Amino acid sequence: MKINLCRGAAILMLTAVLAGCGPVDGSSRQSAGPAPFHLSIGATLIGELPPNNNAVEQAIEAYTDTELQIDWIPMSAYDDKLRLMIAAGELPKLVKLGYTPDYISTIKAGQFWELGPLLKDYPHLSVLDSEYYSNISVEGRIYGIPIVRDLGRATIQYRKDWFDKLGLKVPVTLEDWYTVVRAMTLEDPDGNGKQDTYGMVLDKRYNQDASSMLTRISVSQGGPNKWLVENGKFTPEFLTGTFYETMQLFRRLYAEKLINSDFVVIDNNEASRIYDSGRAGIQISGGNVQSWMDKLIKTVPDAKVDVAFLAGPAGSRLPGEPGNAGFFAVPKDSVKTLEEVKQILDFLDKLFDPPMQTVITRGIEDRHWSDRGDYAEITDRTLDLREVKPYRDLLPNLAEYQRSIKPVRQPELYQKNQQIGKMNREYTVENPALTLESDTYTERGKDLETIILDAQTKFIMGMIDEEGWQAELARWKAAGGNQMCLEYELAYRSRAAE
Repeated sequence: MKINLCRGAAILMLTAVLAGCGPVDGSSRQSAGPAPFHLSIGATLIGELPPNNNAVEQAIEAYTDTELQIDWIPMSAYDDKLRLMIAAGELPKLVKLGYTPDYISTIKAGQFWELGPLLKDYPHLSVLDSEYYSNISVEGRIYGIPIVRDLGRATIQYRKDWFDKLGLKVPVTLEDWYTVVRAMTLEDPDGNGKQDTYGMVLDKRYNQDASSMLTRISVSQGGPNKWLVENGKFTPEFLTGTFYETMQLFRRLYAEKLINSDFVVIDNNEASRIYDSGRAGIQISGGNVQSWMDKLIKTVPDAKVDVAFLAGPAGSRLPGEPGNAGFFAVPKDSVKTLEEVKQILDFLDKLFDPPMQTVITRGIEDRHWSDRGDYAEITDRTLDLREVKPYRDLLPNLAEYQRSIKPVRQPELYQKNQQIGKMNREYTVENPALTLESDTYTERGKDLETIILDAQTKFIMGMIDEEGWQAELARWKAAGGNQMCLEYELAYRSRAAE
């Protein structure tokens, strides 16, 4: 991968600042010359808040010649806060968006810069696989830079020591899931004589987006990924028998107090803390299991964790994901000139340079990792979680852009997780409506989604029965659901005819 002379000079500067022989507090930045580009970013936070002026952020600033102002917002509160900022016209210069109806509506309303025609001028952004861009396109136009991720990430992650003690096997059928969760809740897997564990913990986003627990388990059992297409006709997943059976599983778990009763109010960080403290035993996650293990052993030193394919009776099967953790978009209210848009794209393009991929994925040499000749080794996993992981979660990182940097020697568990992730692509089930256009989805998709998400929660909590569930489905259809199905069918036929 070629790096131009200016970036080569920046690499030398970065090395001097961060190799351990110079300060890492930003004091080495030269006072002469033009001031660095000030860039404010709206970012989702998963896990711990990174320290102010940490070494990773300073390295990114030094290499990209920027002064970063990152507003870290907990993921559970991010969408609500961003909607308020959009309404008030107070967005940062760069924001992370999801491919959801409300954000698509703001894009169609002209609130964000179209970036597609500019990408040809940026060596990395212009050569990203077109699928990454098509999965975030709006009416065929590109308004964002995908925060690229693998297309099939879901794995089963579980407490192997608990499984061994209780004689459990990785669940395959829905009845297996019930058996496993019940045993780890009621049979004292941690041996403390108390009933203080859960087999599984849910948070309030348990049924949302590509990481929906209901979708992941339903797909593993043979169900569709969000939408089923048969003879050109579109049917949402929640109208299929497999999805209903998956909901019945969770209704049973809730009724028997085998999952946390407060799942409708806790956020993902709180749920993660329960797993990290050694009080829960199995989850389906797109993250790397090694992170769970590293946190868990601080509380339970003898704990063992393992990872497995998400599979059902017919073998490995998981929902394909859009290949991104959202996308970065540039608001017109905050960025007034095309020149400033180009500065932001230059910043994003530089993140794909090998020095930046090194910093984003593993941090700073001699602080977070050490050179061991043929490979690099993470030297402090606690520091990695605190200072590197927030940027690894936020910024684009893709394996194909890391081939030119020294590989990291990772624990066996990490390597196993990575290997499963590579093989997962073979078993993904695609969402056929992911990039199809529907006016109803854009205009009323959020309201339609809320009807169904709320109905799922009410059904699981026993607030409505099957008759009540059917009534909610009828309400969804009448509110625009049937029309959305027809629009997807038309768009699907139109694409097939091209």
